[in-house]
Amino acid sequence: MRIPKFIQQNLLLKMTSLNAGVISIRLLVSLFIQRLLAQWVGEVGIAQIGSLRNLIQMLTSITSLGTFNGVIKYLAEYKEDKAQLQKLFSTTWVFVILGSIGSAIILYFGADFLSERLFYDNRLAYVIKFVAVMVPFIAVQRVFHGVVNGLSAYKNFAKIDLIAYLMTAVLMIFCLLQYNIDGALIAIALTPIIQIAVLLFIFLKVLREYVQFSKLRLKAPMAKSLLAFSAMSLFSTVLLNYVEIDVRSMIETKITQNDAGIWTAMTNISKNYMVFSTALFTLYVIPKFAAIKSSQGFKKELVSIYKTLLPLFGVGMILVYIFREFVVSLIYPGFEGLTELFKWQLLGDFIRLASLVIVHQFIAKKMVRTFIFSEAFSLAAFYILAYTLTDVYGLEGVVIAHLIRYIAVFLLVLFLVIRYYKRKQVDEEAARR
Repeated sequence: MRIPKFIQQNLLLKMTSLNAGVISIRLLVSLFIQRLLAQWVGEVGIAQIGSLRNLIQMLTSITSLGTFNGVIKYLAEYKEDKAQLQKLFSTTWVFVILGSIGSAIILYFGADFLSERLFYDNRLAYVIKFVAVMVPFIAVQRVFHGVVNGLSAYKNFAKIDLIAYLMTAVLMIFCLLQYNIDGALIAIALTPIIQIAVLLFIFLKVLREYVQFSKLRLKAPMAKSLLAFSAMSLFSTVLLNYVEIDVRSMIETKITQNDAGIWTAMTNISKNYMVFSTALFTLYVIPKFAAIKSSQGFKKELVSIYKTLLPLFGVGMILVYIFREFVVSLIYPGFEGLTELFKWQLLGDFIRLASLVIVHQFIAKKMVRTFIFSEAFSLAAFYILAYTLTDVYGLEGVVIAHLIRYIAVFLLVLFLVIRYYKRKQVDEEAARR
């Protein structure tokens, strides 16, 4: 089937349409897996799986010292400059070694504490030790994915993402049916090996063109440049996932462990459709914003992205809301109270998408303090509101906090980006005098 001409002429729509096919398949597979998990491990198991996934997400940043977005930005800028690329990847290699060694030591020797914190069970400490062994694979996979994104190789990205997801799904089903919750947790821990194997199989030839492995040195000539991205990534990814873990523990303490699993189920549904946007941010938005120099260019691109993405997401979220009871009965049968969370979560996610587009301008322009301030505000708002509103509205208070948080964040980041361009204009006028 031929792609319509209006899609062919719009790179973002081309990425969106290709990504939509991949995400649709992922969603169908995810529905099946989430249904199995709900039946086999229940609300408590879903909460434990959510906590392990939070830990893995934290490690994707910590093990590479948050170099992912830096690799995307500088590869997009220097892809024709071999000397600069060698400096970039030599520095990244040093960061990966330091991040991996530190993470592995903490995980291995802190396994008992982390098991109790994440799973409410010391018996699962061996899972944390197993994750410690996986640390180098998590780090390298993250860096190589940065290369794919920096080159805006969206076709390869879609292929890698789909094949890796299907393989990990098969592994998850096998381990779950054989070993129940233990098997599901080990399957999640093994995921980085599958991801990196698929990426190398599909992308190794292109990877070698840009990463000259034989010329990499244990030197960090671009450390200062990458540390800015490290600060942004470590602050947002690590704290975001820590806050999710803490809020899950708060729900378990204030309400019940089953309710912690129900909230995790809601966030799983949210993450399944929000992953649709994540790839577009790294493949398209960051490289595009990095190349824009003027406020007019930024406004034009922002309006174009909004006109393309927001209607698509809006329609999708309305459909999810209309069929929410069917979705719950299909994926999480018996999870009482889950349907009541949808309206707040969906509204919050729609506004979150609009704000995330602007936030990626801070990453593209390496606006470290602005980015950290906006993330600190976002996380603090959610943390405080979740604790406060849970006392009043119970579990529903957490998703109400999610909505209020992103309304405030959207207004904040809009103000910050307007201020950035006004200051830039004043500085340019002063320089011309």
